[in-house]
Amino acid sequence: MSDVVTGEAVVLELPVASFPGRILALGIDLAVQIVILIAIALTLVLSAGPANADYITAAWVGGYVLVIVGYPTIFETLTRGKTLGKMALGLRVVGDDGSPERFRQALVRSLVGLIEIYSIVLAPVALLTSLVSAKGKRVGDMFAGTYVLQERMPQRAPLPAVFAVVPPPLAGWAQALQLSRLSDQTADAAGSYLRRYGELSPAAREALGAQLANAVAAEVSPPPPPGTPPAAYLSAVLAVRRDRAPAASGWPPGGSAPPPWQPAFPPPPVPSPPTAPQPPAAPQPPAAPHPTTPPRPPASEPSPVPDQSPAAEPPSSGFAPPA
Repeated sequence: MSDVVTGEAVVLELPVASFPGRILALGIDLAVQIVILIAIALTLVLSAGPANADYITAAWVGGYVLVIVGYPTIFETLTRGKTLGKMALGLRVVGDDGSPERFRQALVRSLVGLIEIYSIVLAPVALLTSLVSAKGKRVGDMFAGTYVLQERMPQRAPLPAVFAVVPPPLAGWAQALQLSRLSDQTADAAGSYLRRYGELSPAAREALGAQLANAVAAEVSPPPPPGTPPAAYLSAVLAVRRDRAPAASGWPPGGSAPPPWQPAFPPPPVPSPPTAPQPPAAPQPPAAPHPTTPPRPPASEPSPVPDQSPAAEPPSSGFAPPA
């Protein structure tokens, strides 16, 4: 990937052009140049007689250099880094800092390419440097301080209809969303997850959804209502972001910074691996009975002290015991 700064000071991440794409674009440009050279040659042969051989030779050399050097220089200068082949493949030449290509850089690339591309000796060098360089640079790019990037990316599939709108339970909450800190990378990752939602297994869907929802919640305020599913939360954020794209603005002036972020979607618990069954314990022999201490006899209660008071005389009944 490469960072390109546009005229509006917006940083774009675009991939470096692939080697097959550059070769195909070069083939288109070569076909156009060959057609132009054939037209020049026919014009010179038909317009000049046999006595003007020197004139024909000079005109042919001039036309050849003009087509080989002037064609890419003029096109890349006027279109800011594009030739007909690059237009067809969605490629663009930019400076090493991501700035648009200038006339000097286009001229240097074309002059070096006159020897590098159209020479049997140096053509393998151009192929080798393009394969080895991290940015696919040939020798002309190294001298000019340029490289080729892939400007036109394939169009992404739209989100499923169920994820393209704000879920009704989140409509009120979505009106207060602050999306100025949401990065393009995080939003793209959330969109890719929703596009592949039906292809993921339930376990991967739950784990990845919680991870992406936490990443989005760290850049979006306020946090979602408790119990919001990750897919519903992500679809609401992307729908609001799409609707507000023309009028995106930063945090309100004078407003306070967002509160410290706390994970709103705890990751699913990781199931512990099943443990191996334990063998049954061997039966233990019965323990020997402990000797018991004979019970102590209950303490005898003290005998009542006989009453020393004189016994009351029994009432007389007219009967006396025998002597």
